[in-house]
This record gives sequence, C-alpha cells and structure tokens, in this order.
Amino acid sequence: MTKGGVEILHLGSACRDIAPDDPRGWRLGGGVTYAALTTARLGLRTAAVIGLDAEAAFSAEVGLLRAAGVQVLAVPLSEGPVFHNIETPEGRVQTCLASGVPLPIVDLPAAWANARAWSFTPVAGEMHDDWSSAIPTEAFVVLGWQGFLRALAPGQLVRQTPPCPSALLDRADLVGVSHNDVDRATSLADLCRLLKPGAALLVTRGSEGGLLVRAGVSGPVDAVRYRPTHATEVDPTGAGDTFLAALAASALRPAIAGRRRSRRPLDLRFAAAAGSLAVEAVGLAGVPDRAAVNLRRARETIRRAVTPTLEPQVGAYTIEADRES
Repeated sequence: MTKGGVEILHLGSACRDIAPDDPRGWRLGGGVTYAALTTARLGLRTAAVIGLDAEAAFSAEVGLLRAAGVQVLAVPLSEGPVFHNIETPEGRVQTCLASGVPLPIVDLPAAWANARAWSFTPVAGEMHDDWSSAIPTEAFVVLGWQGFLRALAPGQLVRQTPPCPSALLDRADLVGVSHNDVDRATSLADLCRLLKPGAALLVTRGSEGGLLVRAGVSGPVDAVRYRPTHATEVDPTGAGDTFLAALAASALRPAIAGRRRSRRPLDLRFAAAAGSLAVEAVGLAGVPDRAAVNLRRARETIRRAVTPTLEPQVGAYTIEADRES
C-alpha cells in the first residue's frame, strides 16, 4: 500500500432491520456498516464495498458513512437481507424476512485492492470463496465469522449452521465470533483447527467479556480473557462488529490506542471500550470516535485502579477451564 492510500477495506452486504420507531419502518445494519464506520471514526483511511438493495441505496446511514470519510462503492443488489430482531433475556430472537443474494466480485480501484487490511463482514453468507483470490498476499485479513454461520429462509427463525472450512477462513489473521453463534458443545479446539496457525480468534460473550485465542496446528496455543467494559445498554446491535473493527485498528495503527509498541499487538481494552460505547445509542449512532474510546478506556483504568494488575480487564484464561464450561 502506498503512503496515504486505503488502510482497510471492508466488504459485505448491508441489511435492513425492522424498526417500528423509524419512519421508514427499518434501520440499516450489517457488519460492514458498523465496521467501516468504526475504523473511519478511529482515524483509519477506510473504504467499503457494500451490497445494497434499492431501498437501502440512498439511506441516511450510507450518507453517514461517507460523511465520516468512508469511501463507499455501492453494489446494487436485487434483494438485500432483511431481519426482524427481538431482544429477550435469553438473547436475540431473529427472523429472516429476506435472505438476500450473493455479493458479486467487483473491480476495485488500485488503491483499494492494495489496502493493508481486508475485512470481510458478511451478514447472510453473501460472499463466496472466490473472493479469497482477490486478496493481496501480504494483506492482514479480518473475518466476522457469524455471517457465515446462519441458515436463512424467508419467514423462518435464523438457525445456526456448524463452522466449516473455507478459503476465506484459511486467509484470515483475525476472526471474530459470538459464543451465541456456535453450539455450546463446540470447543475452542474445534474452532481453532479451522483457522490457520497463528491466527487470532476473538470469542465475544457480551456482558461477560470474552476470549482472545491464538490458534495452533491442532488447537489453541494460548488465550487471554478480557473483562467487560461497563456500559448502559440501549441497543446491542453492532457491538461485536465495532469491537472486532477496533481490535483490527489497534493492530494496524497502534498509535490510535495510545501505544507505540506492545507485546500484544491487539489491544483488547481499546476494543472493549469501543464495543461498550456502541451499545449506548440506537444503530450506527452509537459507533464512537477515537477520543470517546480513549476516554472510556481511561475511565475503566481509573475504576479498576485498586487492582494490582491488568488481569481483571484482560486476565490469563486457561484453555482447559473453557473446555469444561
């Protein structure tokens, strides 16, 4: 990537989530929108290839991305994913109203194709493995796994599908997934065996925090646990995508997280602060900028100042204990 070029390229389809409180009756969502807005607001030079149906193409949310500095290539779709989400104490109940169509491979400007990082954030399994051939050899690849783990049928509840190998997964350096997106009987070893050795796997657990695991040849090599950052939740949509995008940003440009260098290139505390802010407003309005994230992280440091180490925030986590849980 040439100096001043695109640092991170996000790819995926936007979805429309039914929202009775919105005059349109829906609100634009999808991992690609949250991830692109996150990295742009954190200060990274950001581009996004976004699949959009006719209703979403000229939405205010797409204008919000552009206003934040995201270079957007809108790919027209004959049908985009549409969901009806209901939040319950046991988690989200999601119904598919439209499953959408695949996101076609498109010609990219050279500055985009040579981006230092490529981020795949599908919402409905819309990207096929042929996309892997477009990724530059040296690119850092981020993948939001949950978008590949959904079985969709119009009018039906969204169901889990088991993780399986894929060419995109083989290329990924950082993979994010919620523990709600895989069967609870799935072990970390099962997940890590699907990743390339050395890849990092982020497993988010909402208000319980989560794990960052490094994959080895036959399973996890090591793992750290992060504690949740306190938040007043208004809308949980997009929190995981914001977290993953901020985590990638901390590796691509450590200075945005206030670091020159670190023993751990992925800053979990920075990403957790970003994710916590994302839930405190409705939709994309919650995606924070760099100043807000660093302020939230500083607040958490002060709140936990009585602890002797950073373990309460990102502590050692035993892989054996996780297998038993």
